[in-house]
Amino acid sequence: MRVTFFVLVGTSMVRFVQRHTQEARAPWVIALAVVLAVLYAFGPSLAVKATPAGRGRTPWPPAPLSAWLGAVVTAWAVLVLLAPSFAWVAVPLFYSALRTLPPVAAYVLVAFLTLLVIFAQLTLAPRFNLDLVIGPAAVAALTTSVFLHMQRQAARQHALIDDLVRTRRELAATERREGTLAERQRLSMEIHDTLAQGLSSQRILLQAAERTWDTDPAKARSHVRAAASIAELNLAEARRFVHDLAPADLARGGGLEAALRALADRESGAGLTVRVHVDAGGHTAPLPERVQSALLRIAQGALANVREHSGATTAALTLTRLDDQVVLDVADNGRGFDPGALPEDPSGLRGHGVPAMRVRMRQLGGTLTVESAPGEGAVLTAAVPLPAP
Repeated sequence: MRVTFFVLVGTSMVRFVQRHTQEARAPWVIALAVVLAVLYAFGPSLAVKATPAGRGRTPWPPAPLSAWLGAVVTAWAVLVLLAPSFAWVAVPLFYSALRTLPPVAAYVLVAFLTLLVIFAQLTLAPRFNLDLVIGPAAVAALTTSVFLHMQRQAARQHALIDDLVRTRRELAATERREGTLAERQRLSMEIHDTLAQGLSSQRILLQAAERTWDTDPAKARSHVRAAASIAELNLAEARRFVHDLAPADLARGGGLEAALRALADRESGAGLTVRVHVDAGGHTAPLPERVQSALLRIAQGALANVREHSGATTAALTLTRLDDQVVLDVADNGRGFDPGALPEDPSGLRGHGVPAMRVRMRQLGGTLTVESAPGEGAVLTAAVPLPAP
């Protein structure tokens, strides 16, 4: 519209200069055309200052913008009365009025500009011509219709953008809530597999020490020393929670193999012997930290279950490294159980254990299987896929 305005002003001035240079009104018309062009050039800056981006139009424009529109329309009206050939400059002014004023006031101003155009065209015509009445009116109606359509499209676009922004905020809030819940569940599993299992082992050892305190003091002291060792490890685990929640055995260095051997040494004794077998398969690259941590936690939880529930005398931890996955097997020679009776999801005060192990495996894209039968021991297998080298 700005380009159209200046093109129309320029062509009208050229036409006027070609035909009416010698007339007395010529200097006034040329000067007024220049004033009109200068006034119109200041419009966009006033509109930007009056209407900040994103705020939309105000019901009535501020005083500077209203004064600018009034000056432009007045200069153009006087110019049309002096030189009717400037009448078609009204088309860009239609848009200025529709963009600046409230709807009713804009329609009134458009109607006034249209009537002035019709008057100017009839003044130039040698006789009355109906086309000179219908033409400007049709152009004004078309201009107004196009503007209203664009305005509705813009309003719908703004509404869609607002919906998109709101949806993104809601999605971000949902993701934060889900992340919080997942972190809480992870912490509950970490605490169950470390502090809770350690406290349970300490209770069993101390109860055993109490039973043998008078009959076999040496064995009782061995139970107490084992309980103290577990308490020391639990203290290290608790301190590790404050830092990065990594298993204390892994934090000491040596990788998953060393951590499993340290775990087996702690769990051995008091009627249970735990062996460790590692088959690296020629692979020397360390496993991802998340995989090491998850497998160690699963081994801790599985051995705690063996000690507390199975009545086994021996257990074996077998770590097998393959090209595309790593597998941890925990086997015991205990009384066995029915795997179908295990819950699928953690629930209740004692609802972790195997269900929590399944959750860990799902988070890593792995699988957990339990094979057992009453009187035949049990084998727990955790398999985690590894990224391609």
